[in-house]
Amino acid sequence: MTERERFLEACLFGKPDRIPLTPGSGRKSTRERWFTEGLPTDVQNIIEYAYRQAGGKMELPKGGEGFAVKERMMPEFEEKIIEKKADSQIVQDWKGNVCEIGNEFTIEYLRNAIDFVTRRWVKCPVENRTDWEDMKKRYNPEEPSRISENPVELGTRLRNREHVVAFHFSGPYWQLREWLGFEGLSMMFYDDPDLVREMIKFWEDYIARLLERAFEHCVPDMVHISEDMAYKGYSMVSPAMTREFIFPTWKRWGEMIKKAGVPVYAVDSDGYIGELIPIWIEAGLNVCDPMEVAAGNDINEFRRKFGKNMAFRGGVDKREMAKGGKYIENEMKRIEPVIRDGGYIPGCDHGVPSDVSWPDFVHYVKLLSKATGWM
Repeated sequence: MTERERFLEACLFGKPDRIPLTPGSGRKSTRERWFTEGLPTDVQNIIEYAYRQAGGKMELPKGGEGFAVKERMMPEFEEKIIEKKADSQIVQDWKGNVCEIGNEFTIEYLRNAIDFVTRRWVKCPVENRTDWEDMKKRYNPEEPSRISENPVELGTRLRNREHVVAFHFSGPYWQLREWLGFEGLSMMFYDDPDLVREMIKFWEDYIARLLERAFEHCVPDMVHISEDMAYKGYSMVSPAMTREFIFPTWKRWGEMIKKAGVPVYAVDSDGYIGELIPIWIEAGLNVCDPMEVAAGNDINEFRRKFGKNMAFRGGVDKREMAKGGKYIENEMKRIEPVIRDGGYIPGCDHGVPSDVSWPDFVHYVKLLSKATGWM
């Protein structure tokens, strides 16, 4: 099977020859630890190197070119340091957020997922309707540079691809939280629900238009939305409010995605998502990740409850990874029934943290390779 066929068979409860090998990887602090424990500093593909160290012999997929759809604001805010303190700094990031971070970080850490950064929010870019009117000007869906150059030529090349092509977008909750902040958005649901609806509708129409433009040239294998809207035990917005405010947007996008012939409509949310999965299923979403175990997500329970209406990616407890040995072995045994049942691509339930040693990561990759057919 090709990489593309294998991915789709795994997500759609088919019969892949092997399940995609996606163990996850570490950010800067994790890699720096691994460099002291046996990972060469010049290795470009850490996952493939770990696979070889674990004894893997097969050729791993190499991926290929994608079709870009750019949702980010244009223009972006100026990135700048506002104030330097003894142990921290007040900065403005590209999204217009003003926050306090440690002096060990640069503003670049807030632009890219270099490492996990603890921050204190000082000010968010949208605090009132005037801010909102200014923010809207940064999202013109007709801007030519929002989709790949030479889209007709690129789309033609991608029609007979053997690798996976995906479009990634921010969901409505995620995006409003980016503008308003968690507290600001939470309060606005109650203080000014009409403005919340207006902002969600704006984002719904904006992404819908980007999808229309992109679908004219390329039908991807997956449309994936980021929608972090849960924490330990519960969703950040009640199921009732989720249905009232956000569900219509997910459903509209889902209908567009299905009509275009895209087989996978996926969503990412950290935290406990058990309350949200039924709503996602109703909206047309059919894959979710990363299935954080520490938040209470149990893919065995979810499989019994939701059957083949929802596939999963992730779900391997990073805490057990850090313990190593029999603990990660037991963790792999725990998820084995869902691996056998299909509709599941196992991997770390978030970024691999720095308390996971390089030897334990290699051992985990070996176990995962055996479970997914790569050894």
